[in-house]
Amino acid sequence: QVQLVESGGGLVQAGGSLRLSCAASGRTFSIYTMGWFRQAPGKEREFVASIAWSGQTTYGSGSVKGRFTISRNNAENTVYLQMNSLKYEDTAVYYCLAEVGSTRSTYWGQGTQVTVSS
Repeated sequence: QVQLVESGGGLVQAGGSLRLSCAASGRTFSIYTMGWFRQAPGKEREFVASIAWSGQTTYGSGSVKGRFTISRNNAENTVYLQMNSLKYEDTAVYYCLAEVGSTRSTYWGQGTQVTVSS
């Protein structure tokens, strides 16, 4: 089992920045990939970014490329999402996930709200 706890969400004005954190505990030695999804009201959950144990990163829609940066501290089992130049449409609940073990079982955090005011 892996437990994920997100933090860092909040209210920010358009153009501002936020840094989300996700701390993993439990069987962290078996985590392969960590990443972020987001879900806006009335919309499906959307992939934002992921980072492998090796440090290889993948980003989702073009709207976040160049503005969001994912990073990872393997020693502290923590993944970060630096979000710059935030837009109103970035408003969503942001969820952290981890892929664990040879079966790539997926674990989710409880989510953290990000609200961008226009």
